[in-house]
Amino acid sequence: MTKLASEIVVPFGLEPTFSERVWGRLSLAPWYLETGSSNPVGEAWLTGPESVIATGPDAGKMLAEVAEDFPLLVKMLFPSDKLSIQVHPDDEEAQALGQPRGKTECWYVLAAEAGAAVALGLKPGVLVEDLRHAGERTEELIEMVPVSVGDMVFVDAGTVHAIGPGVTLLEVQQTSDVTYRLYDYGRPRELHLEQGLAVTKTETRAGKVAARPMDGFVRLIEERYFVVDRFEAAGGKTVVPFAGIGCLVGLSGSGLVRTVAGDVPLVAGRAVVCPIGEVTVVGDGVGFVRCVAPE
Repeated sequence: MTKLASEIVVPFGLEPTFSERVWGRLSLAPWYLETGSSNPVGEAWLTGPESVIATGPDAGKMLAEVAEDFPLLVKMLFPSDKLSIQVHPDDEEAQALGQPRGKTECWYVLAAEAGAAVALGLKPGVLVEDLRHAGERTEELIEMVPVSVGDMVFVDAGTVHAIGPGVTLLEVQQTSDVTYRLYDYGRPRELHLEQGLAVTKTETRAGKVAARPMDGFVRLIEERYFVVDRFEAAGGKTVVPFAGIGCLVGLSGSGLVRTVAGDVPLVAGRAVVCPIGEVTVVGDGVGFVRCVAPE
C-alpha cells in the first residue's frame, strides 16, 4: 500500500533516472559512468516519482509506489548547450490549470567553466509583452548572471530563466514538471508562449543566495518549499536531523546512513530518502547535502 511521504520510517536509497535532452552530454563522468543511453543525457532525476528504490524491503519499486506525493524533486543537470528560455507557474496559477503545485526551484553549482552564466529574470524596464515578438532577441531582454562552483541560485516561480553550457548543477525544486518554453534557439520543440507570458513576472526574488555557516554545516538556502544544507563529515559519525520530509544527496566520497534497520550507502550522485527525525552518517571525508521540505 502506498504511504504518505510523511509516513516513511526508515531511510532507503534510490537509483537515478536519466533523461535524454537535446542540450545534454554523451558522458556524465565523473558522476555517472553509465546512463543506459547512447544519446545525450541532460538530467539525472534523483528523487523523481519513477526513481527505483535500491535498498530495503521495497527495493525494485518506484518512489511513487512507496511514498505518495514526495514533495521535492532533486536532479542533476548536465548541459552542453543552452537550455530553452522558460518560465514556471506558481502554486495558484498551476492549480487553476489542474496541476497539484507550481515550480519554484534552486540551483547549486557543482562545476563551472570560466565564463559560465545563467539567464535569470527580465532586465529593468522590460515588459512581459516585450517577450511576445522578441524571437532571437529574447536573450537580450534577460539578465545574465555569472556563476562559479559553490554558488546557490534561487529561481522563484514566474522568473524567466535559462541555464547555459559549462556548468553542472544540483537542482532542488517542488515536485512538478510544468515548464513553458518561451524561446528554444531554433530547435524544433514546442513553445508555450501564451501560457508562459501569462505566468511571467517582471520582478521576482530570484538571484544568488549567500551561504550561512551553522552549527556543523552550511545553510545554502532556506525558502518556503525547501531548505538545503551542505555537510562535510570529518568525524566518524555525523548526526543529521530532519525537521521535514527530505533526502541526503552524496557529493563526494562515500559513507553510510546507519539505522536500526541496517545501513544505506551514501555515494556521489545518488539520494537517500530519510524520515522525519534524525539519521546518522558514518564515514570520513564524505560530502553531502540535506534537502528538506519544511513542515
